Amino acid sequence: MGLLSRKVTCNSHGQDSSYFLGWQEYEKNPYDEVKNPKGIIQMGLAENQLCFDLLESWLAKNPDAVSFKREEQSIFKELALFQDYHGLPAFKKALVDFMAEIRGNKVSFDTDHLVLTAGATSANETLMFCLAEKGDAILLPTPYYPGFDRDLKWRTGVEIVSIQCSRSNGFQITESALEAAYQEAQRKNLRVKGVLVTNPSNPLGTTMSRNELDLLVNFVTDKEIHLISDEIYSGTVFSSPAFVSIMEVLKDRKLENTQVWERVHVVYSLSKDLGLPGFRVGAIYSNDPIVVAAATKMSSFGLVSSQTQYLLSAMLSDKKFTKEYISKNHKRLQKRQNKLVSGLEKAGISCLESNAGLFCWVDMRHLLSSNTFEAEMELWKRIVYDVKLNISPGSSCHCTEPGWFRVCFANMSEDTLKLAMQRLKSFVSSITIDNQTHQDLKNMRKKNRTKWVFRLSFQSFHDRDQGER
Repeated sequence: MGLLSRKVTCNSHGQDSSYFLGWQEYEKNPYDEVKNPKGIIQMGLAENQLCFDLLESWLAKNPDAVSFKREEQSIFKELALFQDYHGLPAFKKALVDFMAEIRGNKVSFDTDHLVLTAGATSANETLMFCLAEKGDAILLPTPYYPGFDRDLKWRTGVEIVSIQCSRSNGFQITESALEAAYQEAQRKNLRVKGVLVTNPSNPLGTTMSRNELDLLVNFVTDKEIHLISDEIYSGTVFSSPAFVSIMEVLKDRKLENTQVWERVHVVYSLSKDLGLPGFRVGAIYSNDPIVVAAATKMSSFGLVSSQTQYLLSAMLSDKKFTKEYISKNHKRLQKRQNKLVSGLEKAGISCLESNAGLFCWVDMRHLLSSNTFEAEMELWKRIVYDVKLNISPGSSCHCTEPGWFRVCFANMSEDTLKLAMQRLKSFVSSITIDNQTHQDLKNMRKKNRTKWVFRLSFQSFHDRDQGER
């Protein structure tokens, strides 16, 4: 062990989080409709599998892109040889145009400000290396994506300080919560370098309000710190209110020539909107040329393959396809989310009203044996091992209140979702019966105790009365 680095031997990766442990249990016993119908259904994976038919249809109609041809001539050798880390110009142009299209073309993006990375995980970590030193702090609103404990902290040494948000206002960010987090970091002798938010939120499935976005811009301007807006779910907004990018806020407020303009950075990926997490395509968009230059150099540790860039540049440049895809993706996500919400309601479970993402923030507080995180973990274990559904407990997302769970709905078939809801409904019914039986037993004991006390009192009165006579 002495010959290994501390990074290898320390337990700071976050792999022992219940978020990751649930995945491990699923992998031991994965549900399969034919081969393993009693296995664990994966509802802890935020993956969009609802539009593969659209992607595969496009691939079938565009064989040149798939076989790496241009005008029927093979360019395999061209793509297979060395490419520098700036990325293929055609792909970067197609990507920024797609990002603008998702945002209703209310904002545009410059390819010179774009850095390609191997997914959003790499993008967020690269930004940490660019913006902070070991021991500096980044503020994150709770609840937040459990993987951030790994992505932001593990290799960089950057600390996370929570911005405590609560259900009283739908987990929205407040000025007092921002200031409290900033003061908490200072009490810990940590220098705050920025705020990171996910918009739309993971795990809430909600878009940030314009008031929250303005509040964030004002806060980072006042504190002279950075703002990172992880907009990986920007193309999953399926109902109102509409998605508003932080770049749109900056432009509306005419902040292009101010210092805060260069301290706002956007993270994006095709993993969620296009359902391609295995392709490992992410990006950093920054208005700071120094950050762009440094991040571009760092991207050599996690490049996007030239073959992937070529294929996707052809796909994203097909405007007829992207328009159809975005529209159908929104409709399918909304329909599937409605089915999850309906299934939960039939089981007597509610969730936070949401309009985006691949998951719902589900309220199971009434199923807890006590209002504690220990009770939340007990419930989670029963759902994983007995009900055989892998969902993510709120404590893994650093939620301040026990009893909330993130439940994903877009990574499975409609039949599998229906089965999952049937399992959950049966489980809730069994808990209700158990609780009712327990309550009936308590009531019976209380009733019998009352009768016993009454009889004892009556007998004492009778004996005393007889004595007096």
